[in-house]
Amino acid sequence: MTEKITILHTNDIHSHFENWPKIRRYLLEERARYQAAGHTVYTFDIGDAMDRVHPLSEATNGQKNVQLMNQIHYDGVTIGNNEGLGNSKRQLNRLYTKANFDVILGNLLNSPKKSQPKWAMPAKLMTTAAGTRVLVLGLTAPYTLTYPLLGWQPISVNLMLPRLLKQYAGQYDVVVLLSHLGLDVDRQIGKRYPEVDVVIGAHTHHLLVHGELVNQTLLAAAGKYGYYVGTIQLELEDHHIVTKQASVVETANLQAATSDRTEIEGYQKLGERLLSKKRVAQLPVAMEKNWEGHSRLASEGLAAMEAYAGTDAAIVNGGLFMCDLPAGIVTQNELHQLLPHAMHVMRVTLSGDNLWRLIMEMEKTRPFLNRFPIKGMGFRGKYFGALTYSGITYNEHEGTVLFRGEPLSPMKAYTIAVPDHYLFIPFFPTISIVGQNEILYGKLLRTVYGDYLAKQYPIKKEATSQHGQKGTTDAH
Repeated sequence: MTEKITILHTNDIHSHFENWPKIRRYLLEERARYQAAGHTVYTFDIGDAMDRVHPLSEATNGQKNVQLMNQIHYDGVTIGNNEGLGNSKRQLNRLYTKANFDVILGNLLNSPKKSQPKWAMPAKLMTTAAGTRVLVLGLTAPYTLTYPLLGWQPISVNLMLPRLLKQYAGQYDVVVLLSHLGLDVDRQIGKRYPEVDVVIGAHTHHLLVHGELVNQTLLAAAGKYGYYVGTIQLELEDHHIVTKQASVVETANLQAATSDRTEIEGYQKLGERLLSKKRVAQLPVAMEKNWEGHSRLASEGLAAMEAYAGTDAAIVNGGLFMCDLPAGIVTQNELHQLLPHAMHVMRVTLSGDNLWRLIMEMEKTRPFLNRFPIKGMGFRGKYFGALTYSGITYNEHEGTVLFRGEPLSPMKAYTIAVPDHYLFIPFFPTISIVGQNEILYGKLLRTVYGDYLAKQYPIKKEATSQHGQKGTTDAH
């Protein structure tokens, strides 16, 4: 008996709502078209659907993303690091409360009990009208350094995937893996696990226009930001796959509707309006950004990081500050525009020799980083920008470093505050090699900044009464 299964898939949309109206229409129309032709149709999302860079995702803690995804009624989704690490455990536990789709995730457990979270299933078994049993698995990138800080226990792919395949052995004819793991891992899966028929990929934003065969495993992926939507075609005989093909369609080439622009602008305006209701501080003067030099914004950021981390020194890069802050009332909307990054403060403890080496790394790369267009790993800006120190002085001519005005002692330990981003980028290897690093995951960097501004520049009573509400920084 011949049977056809069509899989429609999205990944790494990252709250790019400007592409959502076209994506929604395409998915709904294609599903109806293929179903009318007698195909079994499944629709999946492979994670990082939300990203707090968009004000509406920030204001609703991703709830709006889920509401929009409900319009598709996905057969299953898995999560990416933006859902998993961009939310507190409480926020993630609530994220899918009103979802009309199943979250499939097998390698992120509650810590320390190592139990399956209530909002996700480790696997999903579906049976087609012709009786073919399809096992859908979901795995996300297991960030071992950061997930435990939020109360999650990530499990490696090579530990969990064979366990799941063994657990469901004899219950499936076809295995589809929703993989927010990255292309290199997907290729390894194709080589090591012949039971997996299809791997739908994400995380590394790779685009496989016609798919990729690794042994007998078909890899598929649709790039990033909703620029593409993927389709996988499986043809089966007696419940066994005989042909499999992957393709993508470019969203830009899909027909727009007259209402699209209004819808897209509405998401932006609603997010900004919700964030603007949360007032933070009242600045006596405007603070201007300066990506390639010193700025008041950076100085305040350094002080905020030191106060939060309890350190005597801090380092920050000017490219983090995306816009100016005006004089007067500052709201969460301005803070979000200023610091849209998914970053946290990190304490780094180093010996005097290693702190000197770190500063040498920074000074050597300074000219390059000033205008370096870095992407990913929590960074949502344009350029890395100039490094600014607080509590640390570098003498270029002598090659010496002072800490709070004193020469560094090789035997002494020094603790500084930096963005956790510095642990993941390749420019400062001293941090990852010899640093004693503690990521302070309780608050996002912008919340730390906002709390500091609220304390230093509190909203005056007349401003509070004039606007009818009290300022707060509690957006997370």
